Amino acid sequence: MSPAHAAAQAAAPLVVTGANGFVGRALMAHWGPAAQAMSLRDPAVDWAQALHGARTVVHLAARVHVMQEHAADPLEAFRQANVHASVRLARCAAEAGVRRLVFLSSVKVLAERSAPGRPLTEADTPAPEDAYGQSKWEAEQALMAIARETGLELVIIRAPLVYGPGVKANFAALLRAVRAGWPLPLGAVDNRRSLVGLDNLLDFIGLCCHHPAAANQTFLVSDGQDISTAQLLGHMAQALGRPPRTFSVPVPCLRVAGRLLGRSSAVDRLCGTLQVDISKAAQVLDWTPPFDIQVGLQKAVTTL
Repeated sequence: MSPAHAAAQAAAPLVVTGANGFVGRALMAHWGPAAQAMSLRDPAVDWAQALHGARTVVHLAARVHVMQEHAADPLEAFRQANVHASVRLARCAAEAGVRRLVFLSSVKVLAERSAPGRPLTEADTPAPEDAYGQSKWEAEQALMAIARETGLELVIIRAPLVYGPGVKANFAALLRAVRAGWPLPLGAVDNRRSLVGLDNLLDFIGLCCHHPAAANQTFLVSDGQDISTAQLLGHMAQALGRPPRTFSVPVPCLRVAGRLLGRSSAVDRLCGTLQVDISKAAQVLDWTPPFDIQVGLQKAVTTL
């Protein structure tokens, strides 16, 4: 982070929601005393008081993608956490005189996959395919309406899979499998995936908090290094100091196995292509990812 970037952050009081989450914990540690955590779940918290004097709110709190859903109405559960709470936060922020709200959304607003050689862009028509992506899209629309109505500056960041220290779910499972030396049948997977390392995401969030040109814009973000699943496993092995142990099974066979085992979604994520184009961030904000994917993976393996 540049000295000017750090100074701009320190000069503007920051409030962070979701400070106990994967990204939130890292953001609070990154910014230190310059940021104040705000809970959206604690009924004892006075939102107006918590936002008093803040210039920027970074809204990370969300009900995230659930691998094993138990809610009777998943979409309504996502709406309660991701739409209704976001609307209340934005209105309270506008009333408190907050200048800017930075909202962490998801690439799942746009799609679950992209056509080969055709990365997703901010101009693509949103087409969410699950309740999480739908709730994030509805939240984006509601926040944009409040921004137009109140003058609150809104910045929307659509992130792909985020990895780093403390990463969980499928990414952590892959790291553990590579560390254990398990042979993985993914050597023939020649897809392309956009990822974003935690440090790159934190840097981009920080830039969006103060850059004048970020106001009322939507951005896609990534490491800028789209790789195949086979290449990702190779990078993981290098970070772990292990030899890569992959063997090749044709992708159609992997998909059949996924269907038979009830793991089609997991196989689709491992074999499918999902690329994003971050040229808008480069053109509008002059941003390039400061950290290489290998640096991000090296940090991620330290907490396994």
